[in-house]
Amino acid sequence: MPPFTVLHVCMGNICRSPMAERLLLLAVRERLARLDVDPAGSDALVHSHSAGTGGWHAGEEMNPPAARQVISRGGDTEGFAARRLRSDLIDAADLVLTATADQQEYVVALRPDAAARTFVLGEFGRLLGGLDRSALPAAEPTPDAVYARGVALVAAADAAGKTPPRCPPTTWTTRGAGATSASAGSPTRSRRRCSRWLPSCSPDRGSSFLANFLRIRGRRGRKRPFRSF
Repeated sequence: MPPFTVLHVCMGNICRSPMAERLLLLAVRERLARLDVDPAGSDALVHSHSAGTGGWHAGEEMNPPAARQVISRGGDTEGFAARRLRSDLIDAADLVLTATADQQEYVVALRPDAAARTFVLGEFGRLLGGLDRSALPAAEPTPDAVYARGVALVAAADAAGKTPPRCPPTTWTTRGAGATSASAGSPTRSRRRCSRWLPSCSPDRGSSFLANFLRIRGRRGRKRPFRSF
């Protein structure tokens, strides 16, 4: 079974999405180290990578200020090269996290069937906070267990996202009777509009949220809290 794959998307793929990519890897490795599991095995559990909606920075290194932020937190930027988003990257991802609502719309336009697993990072963090962790499959330091938990996590977040959040009523388009033809039966469109009102979520905090929900149990089955940056 492949590792649980997270695709991070921003505009140029030199600042926000590569930060999220590398900080998620760092978060997973730190979690494994705390559990006395070899951090080198993280690649078999979670595959974190990124791309940009535009290709003008293709092949470039991470933006220096962004790279400094990653390094200052203990991560690394070695081997990174910006690239443009392709449809096959979306198809292979179990979870797509975008920096903005416009980029979420772009991803879904390329691959409509990816709507249920595509979220704005800040929105995803909000949805995770309301999920019942006990309903997720038990997490163990094995590819199969982490993959099963990750897939269940995305499905639960998607279901939670279809419930109208508390946001200005003028931006919320209801479903069913009275819905406009442009948005009727479109929870993704409504979710996207409301996500514009959500507080921003920095890449490191969003990565910590995700790593926390994908966290594995220690040898004694005791869950340890995950540090937020």
